[in-house]
Amino acid sequence: MKISHFGIAVRDLKSAEQLFAKLLGVSDTHHEEVADQKVRIASFELGDARVELTEPTSGDSPISKFLDKRGEGIHHVAFEVEDVAKELARLKAQGFQLIDETPRSGSHNTLIAFLHPRSTNGVLVELCQNLPKKEGQ
Repeated sequence: MKISHFGIAVRDLKSAEQLFAKLLGVSDTHHEEVADQKVRIASFELGDARVELTEPTSGDSPISKFLDKRGEGIHHVAFEVEDVAKELARLKAQGFQLIDETPRSGSHNTLIAFLHPRSTNGVLVELCQNLPKKEGQ
């Protein structure tokens, strides 16, 4: 297991992207929309990990609800694992509360699943599994 990325909830992706580009001294940004999660992201590669800025595309997006309740800031920490389904089974057996019982599609060609913050000291934890690159990637 290693850190994949930190997710930061933002209200204005363009403004946040400009701020973090200056802060990190990085201009190369990956952009992606994840329709089923109702978000747009801009991410910056930092060594083996990323900073992922996440903006809601709908008022009923989980990120929109987070922003309404807590405001902008760190939303989750994501750990890269070899097999998300296997990790979910292992963690459930150890008493962790799962938000996702099965993996789903995420950004950057990954499978993802979340653990509930009630079982992880108040931190929303995402598990990420990199999928094989598709031809042309």
